[in-house]
Amino acid sequence: MFRVAGVGLGNLGVMECRLFDEMDGVSIVAGVDPVEDARERFADEFGVPTYESVDELLEGEFLDAVTIASPHTKHFDQALAALDAGLHVHLEKPMVTDLGGARVLIDRADELGLTLAVGYQRHFDPRFHELRRIVDSGRIGDPHMVVCHLEQEWIKWTKDEWRGDPALSGGGQLYDSGSHLLDAMLWVTRSKPVTVAAAVDHRGYDVDVNSALAVVLDRDGERLTASVAVSGDGPSIPDPGESLRIIGTEGMLYFDGESIEVTEAGTTYRATPSEPDFETLTEKKLRNFVDAARDEADLAIPAEDALRVTALTEAAYESATTGRRVNVGGDD
Repeated sequence: MFRVAGVGLGNLGVMECRLFDEMDGVSIVAGVDPVEDARERFADEFGVPTYESVDELLEGEFLDAVTIASPHTKHFDQALAALDAGLHVHLEKPMVTDLGGARVLIDRADELGLTLAVGYQRHFDPRFHELRRIVDSGRIGDPHMVVCHLEQEWIKWTKDEWRGDPALSGGGQLYDSGSHLLDAMLWVTRSKPVTVAAAVDHRGYDVDVNSALAVVLDRDGERLTASVAVSGDGPSIPDPGESLRIIGTEGMLYFDGESIEVTEAGTTYRATPSEPDFETLTEKKLRNFVDAARDEADLAIPAEDALRVTALTEAAYESATTGRRVNVGGDD
């Protein structure tokens, strides 16, 4: 039996624990949350012990893995403690809010031969797989320009919760839903961020709401120019509205959140793949994590991908603060 504990028992953490518990050969055996009401609800549903901290959990339980869906700035300490205890770790995005911390976790997991996954579920979304396949096929030639956006009615609902507190969130919409957009851009194009210039607007709140990034990407030695816009004060709710456009030397690929268009030789081809529901995508990523931890599958959401997102986000914040273009770390 693969024994898992949930760390962070909010809506997402509880949903992930339910999905783990429904898998053959996997069992939820404990939960961790500093909030007493959350612990009581979890204990009532799962019938397992609960703890206030990861340290208490590690003293009281025999485990194989943890899944962490706590506030962002808590991820590093919780994940490091779990790795040091010999546990596989699934982290919700963003991985951490500090590039040095991301490197430490990756190095520690490698040293101990443990699986460290970060929950970017778009790696399992057939629409994004199709975008990546089209780019890889060479159908639009060599990609050289990316334009993408994400907007969501976000700050209205998060300003009085932990996501609105930078001490817990590490930042605003760029680190929250915007993190998925950055990951998708890098993953679909198989590129790495090199430099970024950014403007960030808090719109009177404690965390960033709007961000505009001009990014230079590297794809196997070839340069891509990228424009990224993220807003936490948009009209879409609860799911974000988004788009991704990739311009190549022989055509263009465009995803508007619903349909995929490929323009080549003056002709546009359109397809509308079905949109998978969030729970299905979550189950797929959690199953892949378990299979990878058991050496039965390759990990589709490796921490190295998440490190690049953290590196780009941190560099964007630095650029917005200093007013200068910033080199993006992560692969040095």
